[in-house]
Amino acid sequence: MLNLERLRTLDALARHGSVGGAADGLHVTTSAVSQQMAKLEREVGQPLLAKNGRGVRLTDAGRLLADHAARIISQVELAQADVEARRGCAVGELRIGAFPTAMRGLLPGALAVLRTDHPELRALVREREPEESMAAVVRGDLDMALAIDWHNKRMPVPAELARTHLLDDSVDIAVPAGHRLADRTQISLAEFADDDWISWNEGQFCHEWLVFTLRGTAIEPRIAHIAEEHHTQLAFVEAGLGVCVAPKLGRGPVPSGVRLLPVCDSVRRHVYAVWRADADRRPSIRAAVDALRRSAAAQLRAGA
Repeated sequence: MLNLERLRTLDALARHGSVGGAADGLHVTTSAVSQQMAKLEREVGQPLLAKNGRGVRLTDAGRLLADHAARIISQVELAQADVEARRGCAVGELRIGAFPTAMRGLLPGALAVLRTDHPELRALVREREPEESMAAVVRGDLDMALAIDWHNKRMPVPAELARTHLLDDSVDIAVPAGHRLADRTQISLAEFADDDWISWNEGQFCHEWLVFTLRGTAIEPRIAHIAEEHHTQLAFVEAGLGVCVAPKLGRGPVPSGVRLLPVCDSVRRHVYAVWRADADRRPSIRAAVDALRRSAAAQLRAGA
């Protein structure tokens, strides 16, 4: 009889490609992964791992069983969703990944709703970039993720994920108080052809969007500084080191030496939640979606 937890370990090894990656994904030690795999090899009577330099790789038998393990785990998740749906209560643990501005602007309100309406549901939140969160949902490391894309550049969503739109988040351009455009009530991105920009980390979807969008207005972007957090970017703007995009969601206080300029081109982000489609019937997923929608509606009423 194959042990489900050992199949989960094999599945994590196949998805992460290493013992260390599987251990991180499962939140266990590397020795625990090795022990589970040794027991699984004894159960099936043949080697599932082979040495590959300093690491390991799956044998043919390991790859074959890993394919079955992925399907078995998906069926178990469906069974758990059906049982939870039959009970009709949102209980247990729900793991959510969210990007920083959603952590500040959406999740506090949503988590407060969940705590009041579903006291037996324990939400565990992790701050992660959208691409990382969605990959974690696909792997099963998270149950739900908050993600974004832009009006002119959409983020691909894996076919196995379901999604729901929460809100559209308009953005301004933050400039130093002494900037030549600081007194304008509205601006166009094309007017920043000679400005330095403070952007997100290279390789992140939002950084790629900024470069793509500026080039679409015939501007070759001059990325002078990279900063992950919006508040750090605004501090750089206040110091006169460049300009940056300033989303409204989760913005918080703006430094006194910064001016926010609306964009006449209506630049906006789409904020949405994703989860595995095979978990669609789980009451905890439905409860979280409802709470997020209520929090998003409150943000819109407040002018976010």
